[in-house]
Amino acid sequence: MTAIATRLKRLHDAVFAAIERALDGWFLGLAARFVFAAVLWMYFLNSARTKVGEGFLGFFTIRDGAYYQIVLPAVDAAGGDVSRVAFLPWGLMVVMGTYGEFVLPLLVVLGLFTRIAAIGMIAFITVQTLVDVTVHQVGAETIGALFDRFPDSVIADQRLLWMFPLVYLAVKGPGAVSLDRLAAGPLLRNRGPISGGMASA
Repeated sequence: MTAIATRLKRLHDAVFAAIERALDGWFLGLAARFVFAAVLWMYFLNSARTKVGEGFLGFFTIRDGAYYQIVLPAVDAAGGDVSRVAFLPWGLMVVMGTYGEFVLPLLVVLGLFTRIAAIGMIAFITVQTLVDVTVHQVGAETIGALFDRFPDSVIADQRLLWMFPLVYLAVKGPGAVSLDRLAAGPLLRNRGPISGGMASA
């Protein structure tokens, strides 16, 4: 019986070692970016579109609604008049939040400056969550709770899952199938082995 168990253990180890070797360095980074693109990219793109004007030139115009979404307390303090909201810091926050919502998800999907973009998205989701809870005061059912039997709350459950592929990308990089690795290619050829930075993306 011990011999059978030993053989099964060796077979198990050999099979999964082969799978790990085959996928190492490219699969998980690509999978994390695919999951982000399939689940969240259009969500953030649609959200960003609600904050700018229509058409090409409209892209460079921030709608009043962006202020209500991002810095509602500042709008309330200005009596509901967006034109009276100070640019520093509130207007700058709106501009950065609006265009960051366009740029950062695209960088994650392309695998370009991936670690920085992933960290930016983690910060974005964190701020988004704080605004939802403290400013828009979403209800307890929307917030939910961790370690309960309900896996579908918008805040506690969903956004934790949103974070996971981004945390992976921030720590491990986008992998070999990415623009980061393509950009690092000439660097690797010209300088030889490099530790850290894009070379380890």
